[in-house]
Order: sequence, then C-alpha cells, then structure tokens
Amino acid sequence: MSLVKLAIKGISYSQTQNGAYALILNEVDGERKLPIVIGAFEAQSIAIALEKEIKPPRPLTHDLFKNFADRFDIIVKQVIIHKLVDGVFYSSIICERDKIEEIIDARTSDAIALALRFNAPIFTYKNILDKAGVYLKGNTMEPENAVEENDAVLSTPETFGLEDTSAPKDSYSSKSVQELYEMLNEAVQNEDYEKAAKIRDEISKKES
Repeated sequence: MSLVKLAIKGISYSQTQNGAYALILNEVDGERKLPIVIGAFEAQSIAIALEKEIKPPRPLTHDLFKNFADRFDIIVKQVIIHKLVDGVFYSSIICERDKIEEIIDARTSDAIALALRFNAPIFTYKNILDKAGVYLKGNTMEPENAVEENDAVLSTPETFGLEDTSAPKDSYSSKSVQELYEMLNEAVQNEDYEKAAKIRDEISKKES
C-alpha cells in the first residue's frame, strides 16, 4: 500500500463534541484533508509545538518524552496513521536507537504531537485517505465517508481555523497581533494553556 505524506493544516474547536478539537491534516501533494477529533490537552500541546517561539516554563508531557528520548539517543523517524476501524484512527511511531528500528503503537494525537517535536514526517495510507479524506470548501468540510468518535473522522462540518466558539467572539479581536503575542507569552508562562490556545486561535485568524 502506498503512503501519502500529510502536513498539519490547522486546529479548530469541535462544535459537535464539547471540549474536543478537530486536528486538520492536509494531503501534501493533493487537496484532501484528514480531520481527526482530539482532546483539549493534545490540541494545546500540538498548538504550542507549532508555535516555535513559545516555550512553556515546564515541559509538557510530550516535551518530557522528547527530553527522555534525546537523553537516550532515541529518534522518532516518522509517524504512520495505519488503520481506521469504526471511525477510530490507529497510528504507529517509528523509532530508532543504535540503528535498531522499533514500532510503537500510539494514539494519533500523541503521535502527531511527538512528530512535531522531532520534526518527523507524518504519513497515512492511500486507502485511509480515500475512505476518510474530505475536500475543504471555504470554511466547511464535506466528508466523503465520516463517522463521529474520539480520534475519529468528523461527521459534520466544522468551523475551520483555530476558532473556539465557547469564547466571546470579541474577547481578543480588538487586540493587535503584537499585543496578542505578548498575552500568549504571559499565558504560557502562567501555564494557562486553555487561554493560550484561545489567544493562538485569534492570532491565526488575524495572520491568515
């Protein structure tokens, strides 16, 4: 089966599942998107990893794993989303130590959070993308085949692009990008990652 390389397109707040987020993966050499429902903690961890300039004062769980792996010379070579069963994605982390390769089972959200920290590529198989891929039109996604479950393909259209609908719409909209970055840094230093995620959402909207 042929592998398809994916890139992270964005994160949005899930309107269908309270407290959940939609991670949008983009087909690198195509137009299809692969939406995956993830939890709030994993969404924040991925968002912080995407924002290279933001460094939490203490390591998050995925940062701790990265530090542990670095100490023992473990390299994450790639992540493969290798299976989709009853709407749930299954992923593998391909690691290497002393030229010995190991395959570790992982939740897709954790695997991607680690892939970002190791600058490792993310892949899925063509048949999974054929089954679960969606085409993005404007700010909505039209699924080809979709079901609704944690770490699963979204079954209904989501607002695309890092928007938390539970927050007041104008809470950060009046701030400049520079002010938002300062607020983001302060939120991260205070380890208020929920607030940081909302501020990062607003920055992404202003910079898009």
